[in-house]
Amino acid sequence: MDRPVQPATALYLHVPFCASSCDFCSFYQEQPKRGELDRFLATIEQELALQPPGRVETAFWGGGTPGLLPADDLSRLGEAMVRAAGQPREWTVELAPSSVRADKLAALKALGVTRVSMGVQSFDDATLDALGRRHSPKQVMEAWELIEAAGFASRNLDLIFAIPGQDERRWTEDLRRALALKPDHLSTYCLTFEEDTAMFVKLSQGKVKIDRELEARLYRGTWEQLEAAGYAQYETSNFARPGHACRHNLITWEMGSWIGYGPSASSQWEGRRWTNPANLDQWTQGVAAGRPVREQVKELSAPDLLCDALVFGLRLNAGVDPAALAARFATPLPAGITRLFADLAAEGLMEADGPKVRLTGEGRMRADAVGVAVLERFD
Repeated sequence: MDRPVQPATALYLHVPFCASSCDFCSFYQEQPKRGELDRFLATIEQELALQPPGRVETAFWGGGTPGLLPADDLSRLGEAMVRAAGQPREWTVELAPSSVRADKLAALKALGVTRVSMGVQSFDDATLDALGRRHSPKQVMEAWELIEAAGFASRNLDLIFAIPGQDERRWTEDLRRALALKPDHLSTYCLTFEEDTAMFVKLSQGKVKIDRELEARLYRGTWEQLEAAGYAQYETSNFARPGHACRHNLITWEMGSWIGYGPSASSQWEGRRWTNPANLDQWTQGVAAGRPVREQVKELSAPDLLCDALVFGLRLNAGVDPAALAARFATPLPAGITRLFADLAAEGLMEADGPKVRLTGEGRMRADAVGVAVLERFD
């Protein structure tokens, strides 16, 4: 099968350790026991050697809580990655407020990390309690002071809205407090109820409810408040000062190529998409045997990549150039896509800008539904 050339390369590394599990989190995680940390580090070194990615443009460490690793372990992990993948131009590490320490930040800076992303979620005690988070607003402020002092090129804050018990006033106050810290980038996510989480159980038991009208008001208010503060929205949930958009995420949204390391990490590489097992033992055993386990393997056709490039590209404020994407993936656009885009424009959900199309503000409110409609046209 001919596979379209993918123009960029990125690396994702999953650090699965977390001191405790938040009620909303569905990511794979383990308790940070010393023996397990040592096994993880040794296996990552083996995995990188078995599947060297070549030089990558970006790297992203997620979790779990990568910042939970001690400074020496962070250095070991980073040095192994750089040996295999070179020095990325953009290198992001996720941090939890309770895990931030000056020596860890110094180790990350010495490695060449350019971007840190701290999962604040809220500055309000009651809201944090509703999420099952274990840090306090005081820890957030102390961690931010250390991050600022370390001097990373870009600093991001993650926030969540539409949390049970959170009204517009409390969310607006969260945004105000975040803006007062003057981050370079802000990610604001609407709470989702993922299966196999404590929050989903509460929803199924009727202990919490979803308020779609409130969600819509919070979306609109967020966009207005951040735009007024000088943060350009470049994706439905992401805002940045000039020059600080997350390049790693753009590569994935634009259907570039990336390779994932660590348990549960996903890859889109050399015409395939797969996921590593979300189990430390299975992942370790496969790597140790020289045959890394790959789950949910999918051979990617040109139509697959074109479809996904449209679905995710329409979440970007810049929009997409359908004809250019069809040429890039050497496959024609389905006739139904042209009709769909015409219908969306007639409804005021999409607008044209030369060869590009993009969702309007109201269209971005319905981005998930638009994505489903695109998928249906390809099916």
